[in-house]
Amino acid sequence: MKRRTFFVIVLLLAVGLTVFFCGRRCSHEVPVINVDSLFIDMNKAMVAQRTQQADKVFTNLSRNGMNGVVLYAEQGELVYERAFGWRDLSKRQKDSLRIDDAFQLSSDSKMFTAEAVMLLKADGKLDYDDEVRKYIPEFPYEGVTIRHLLTHCSGLPRYDSMADEFWPDRKKPFSNEALIAMLAEKTPDPYGTPGGGYFYNNINYALLASVVERASGQHFEDFMRERIFEPCGMTHSYIYSMRDDTTVSLYMPVEVHGHDVYRSGPVKAQNDYLNGVMGDKIMFSTVEDLYRYNQALDQALLLPDSLQREAFMPGSPNWKNDENYGFGWRMSKEHPDAYFHFGWWKGYRSLIVRDVAHRRFLAILTNTTVLIPSEVIWDFVSDTTVMLPESTPWTGE
Repeated sequence: MKRRTFFVIVLLLAVGLTVFFCGRRCSHEVPVINVDSLFIDMNKAMVAQRTQQADKVFTNLSRNGMNGVVLYAEQGELVYERAFGWRDLSKRQKDSLRIDDAFQLSSDSKMFTAEAVMLLKADGKLDYDDEVRKYIPEFPYEGVTIRHLLTHCSGLPRYDSMADEFWPDRKKPFSNEALIAMLAEKTPDPYGTPGGGYFYNNINYALLASVVERASGQHFEDFMRERIFEPCGMTHSYIYSMRDDTTVSLYMPVEVHGHDVYRSGPVKAQNDYLNGVMGDKIMFSTVEDLYRYNQALDQALLLPDSLQREAFMPGSPNWKNDENYGFGWRMSKEHPDAYFHFGWWKGYRSLIVRDVAHRRFLAILTNTTVLIPSEVIWDFVSDTTVMLPESTPWTGE
């Protein structure tokens, strides 16, 4: 028994001495902590923290009337997506919204119209400083260029006011071609001179859709599908077209209906004769499709960086209320790292933000006119307490 104990003690001493000398002379053989695994765990913790923050912010907004879908991504990581509320608030048996539901983008459609124009510029089919008359000879205003339209510096009158006055049959769709014909016939006084400064006006992007058609020889909705939606994998995105409609249907043939919200409650928004005008609005998309588009911009999928970055340059030398406009994107001195757009039209509201400095992307699509408080959104997007590590190459601006 004593001999066995002696051998055990000797064995333990030998092991201890081996570990001691190995630790001093053979340290390369000692297992080390995998720093990469800790880095991944930390990344997951950061994502979890930002996810929790997002859920708190947007759940609170939903309790205060937001009815829609949200997606947030940071540094190439999809951090948060969630649907809140219902597709049709007028039904007793309500269907819940889903992540893949398509909403009207309203004015957020403009960034896609601008991209179509930029693609045609890259194709050599137009130049930004070409006069609109080169593509639309019946256009009655001199000196207005494509660049003026892109940057809202044309000084043109509002088309909705013109249509309200001169289009008496509201059961008949008012189209882009009807708009051009009415301009040629009535030629209302412009609000300003071409290049006179930034003045946001939907007519600019309605005319750009017509320029796309004239320069490409395709219907606007076909060009958008073939050159933007399909290359970007935006399988749920489309342009709502009333091109072949002779009358305006009571409601748009969509699954997610817009709603005007009054004190008495939400009312399903009816279709409108102005919905026949494309380019300034009337594109439908999902938050995931918008995220795919954001990735396409990051990876220069549609245009080289040298051309794409023109969309994010101020179009006017004079900032109006510290705001300016690029090609389909708003910009603000208060948020110099972000390019964004808000949308509102006939029962829908939307918001898209690209913070390029921190690689943050936010899309909110709603089917009510309940206002999304911008201060809450900017507080969330501008949060700098969480920075996720680089996960994918980025070639954007």
